[in-house]
Amino acid sequence: MRRLFAALLALTLSAPAVASLPVGAAAPDFTTMGALNGKPFRLNLKEQLKSGPLVLYFYPKAFTEGCTLEAKAFSDAMPEFRKAGARVVGLSADNLDTLKKFSVEACRGAFPVATASPALIKAYDVKLPVVSMSNRTSYVIGRDGRVVYVHSQLSWKEHVAKTLAAVQALKR
Repeated sequence: MRRLFAALLALTLSAPAVASLPVGAAAPDFTTMGALNGKPFRLNLKEQLKSGPLVLYFYPKAFTEGCTLEAKAFSDAMPEFRKAGARVVGLSADNLDTLKKFSVEACRGAFPVATASPALIKAYDVKLPVVSMSNRTSYVIGRDGRVVYVHSQLSWKEHVAKTLAAVQALKR
């Protein structure tokens, strides 16, 4: 059974990610539990947007290689995101205890991560086929709650640079 799951997961992760929330769409509001530097808190989209634009990035699974490297890359870039007036929040289907650890070890306390329920994953249309995880999709959401940029690709490598460029373009 484990081999079958591993094979299905490998097949799923090799497929291109596709996000269907188009630029201009209203980002679905949500409230969930998250963690910042190991401390739990309630996270609400509308509250996050009061401070400016938001990079909302979905990732498949905490502590996997790509997701850990992506979190560290976002952590390294946080001074630039802050300078551009934006916040970053990572979302995955992981439970809160896992996210508490991930927020310290991979995110280095630089930004929060939160639990994405199946309903939230569906609302943002980021579900991986076959497994109950999100794909790797990054949204930049403007202060007005509208999607201004989408990058959906399972490789983590361009998410940080592309979302940062989108946020910096908003500031101009």
